[in-house]
Amino acid sequence: MSLQIPKELESEIDELIGRYPLKRSAALMVMHALQDHFGYLSSESLAWIAFKLQIQPIQLLELATFYPMFHDKPLGKFHFKICRTLSCAINGSHKLHRFLCEQLGLDPENPNPQTTKDGLFTVEFVECLAACNKAPAIMINDKLVEMATESELRVLIEKLKKDKND
Repeated sequence: MSLQIPKELESEIDELIGRYPLKRSAALMVMHALQDHFGYLSSESLAWIAFKLQIQPIQLLELATFYPMFHDKPLGKFHFKICRTLSCAINGSHKLHRFLCEQLGLDPENPNPQTTKDGLFTVEFVECLAACNKAPAIMINDKLVEMATESELRVLIEKLKKDKND
């Protein structure tokens, strides 16, 4: 394998695996650790984890494709997650998705994660952000934006473009 795992990260992963009675039980946590480090889970990453946990790579692929928090491509520096469940949809989340995509030059008809060519922004629909009473809700990286509006997002996009090197 050509994947290079830093020694410190591998040590953390070994310690993490040791917390579980069976190695395979650490699969999700190890997947999170590698995605946090590399920004996404490549097929090489999944193969490395499978070898480490002594399981088949398909078992990890099943997890990676089931859980929406795992990505097989790099995400933008700023990741917009737009809630599309009932409260948010009724309050305009689909309109906000379209607006963001149009502002960033992405396909508004594509509900899957999309990243701008410069790698700065990723936009995707997600299921419930647990802010139904403040719909529509959007999460930008780890910051929740409640009752989001187009004008607020327009200002935020411009600010993020200016702050891209921070």
